[in-house]
Amino acid sequence: MFECVVNISEGRDAEALDALGRASGASLRDRHADPDHHRSVFTLIHERDQLLADVHRLIKEAFARLDLSAHEGVHPRLGVVDVVPFVALGDESPADACALRDETAHWIATATGTPVFRYGPRADGTSVSLPAIRRRAFTSLEPDEGPAPDPRRGAVVVGCRPVLVAWNLWLSGITLEEGRELADLARSSAVRALAFPVIGAVQVSCNLLDPLREPPSAVYDLVAAATTGRIERAELVGLAPAALLAREDPQRLAQLDLDPARTIEARCGVVAYPA
Repeated sequence: MFECVVNISEGRDAEALDALGRASGASLRDRHADPDHHRSVFTLIHERDQLLADVHRLIKEAFARLDLSAHEGVHPRLGVVDVVPFVALGDESPADACALRDETAHWIATATGTPVFRYGPRADGTSVSLPAIRRRAFTSLEPDEGPAPDPRRGAVVVGCRPVLVAWNLWLSGITLEEGRELADLARSSAVRALAFPVIGAVQVSCNLLDPLREPPSAVYDLVAAATTGRIERAELVGLAPAALLAREDPQRLAQLDLDPARTIEARCGVVAYPA
């Protein structure tokens, strides 16, 4: 099986989100929407052919319904369908996930007429990261495929990567600048972190690239020790591998917003995937 975590630039319109969920078909395992980010994350997992069919339908539905030119939100974005990463699960290989990336990127460029950037390992042995594409897109970096961007759709970034955990901390009693200092403190080779202003709080938003080495508890404790404010809550975005929960103190799972029912394995009805 493969996972595809589709990030859509829409987090407020319930009717649109429901339609996007229906378009995701049998592959949909989780949906997370955030009005401050004005962004939603659709976690799709299935065997190759079913997954691709559902990813195609979700992308087409998003393009039909949404307009990037009217979009406002705190999260950086390049497109209506902003990020489409593929992840190999179980016995599937990372190379096969990258093949799905390349096939999907070509389909988006040719079938929908939308420019596409690719991130992750490339056939020539090089690699480009998602943050690098965000920094350089349409300045020092041109799309890998597709025409000039349509203001309504923007561009799509399609990738292949290992399993990661998207996880946030919501803090009160601090400024955005203090939040950025905390994000800088949390950032490492295993953690990407940014700070965003959200209603009534500052959010330290993290991608845990190696969650078994730098788990949520480690980031939580680091931020808690450094902040002059208060951690109001933690937030898991999407799903986490069961192996991560096995490494955390069971008494802290609620504090960390981790739940055995919100693992990849639980949503797919399988015993275990390696993280």
